[in-house]
Amino acid sequence: MALLRDLGLTLGKWAGRPGLTLQKDSGDPEVPRVREAAEAADWPTVRAILEARPESEDRTELLWAVADAAGVERWIDPVIEAEPDAPLPRLVAGIRHITWGWEARTDARAKDVSREQFDVFHARLRIAESRLYEAAEREPGWTSPWYGLQVTGRGLQVTKDTARRRFEATLRRAPLHLGAHQQQLQHLCAKWNGSHEEMHAFARASTFGAPGGNLLGQLVAYAHIEHWLDLDRGEDAAYISGPQVAASLNEAADHTYRHPDFQRNRGWLPLVNTFAMAFSLAGDRAGARECFRAAEGRVTEAPWYYLNGDDPTEAYRKMRSLAGR
Repeated sequence: MALLRDLGLTLGKWAGRPGLTLQKDSGDPEVPRVREAAEAADWPTVRAILEARPESEDRTELLWAVADAAGVERWIDPVIEAEPDAPLPRLVAGIRHITWGWEARTDARAKDVSREQFDVFHARLRIAESRLYEAAEREPGWTSPWYGLQVTGRGLQVTKDTARRRFEATLRRAPLHLGAHQQQLQHLCAKWNGSHEEMHAFARASTFGAPGGNLLGQLVAYAHIEHWLDLDRGEDAAYISGPQVAASLNEAADHTYRHPDFQRNRGWLPLVNTFAMAFSLAGDRAGARECFRAAEGRVTEAPWYYLNGDDPTEAYRKMRSLAGR
């Protein structure tokens, strides 16, 4: 993490930055709507919004917006009792228990998490798994339950074979599901008992095995960021500034947002933010400027929170300045 210190990227309370907008989601207008409905325990509205977004169009972000609302675990069980054959309430309950479980664990390193916290974390994830399997049984064609099981699997530290089977189950239903690929990438990270070699191989195979212009090129950028984060002082800067990293990023960019078939659909803004950070760390100012120009000051929390958890916009601003924007 030496490069952070060299750039002076220190933590500080976010107070907003002129000309920058912190965007906590992809910009989908249904996300704040469904979040507000969940916070108000308004199941009819939550259900209507979720049902209007078919699984084929990936409603993952909407489900996480519901799951982030405090108290969902209290009102969703009566809904399940009232609709015993309905898969959607079970899916919502499963995703909520994932978020609720991570709230108990917190984002602290494992060594700083107490045994009691881990017990609550694992108990909630096991409830999540039960609900997700129930949803999958009722709607075998749905993708979201299997995506959720990828997340619970990481928290419960399932075997690599089990993680792979859950990933493949998601892909059989949605071959280009970005969230599923992101979860599998995390399973393969060194910090989750994977390796840098496995992670990079997966990112490249997924990116270049898919049609040009899709969002999976983001995996290559994330893999380099994850590799950099895992290294010690000195090694991190030497790795990320190597010419092979910039070359890899440009190759992925050519296959993704530079490709003539690329469209600015849901998910494009987090993608260009991710490449902006990766190019910046790699010292490729031209590549970074291109992404900053596309983002137009719209800052997504991920991946900038890796640089400044309290103020992602400050990290974005400093990197943009270094790129000459």
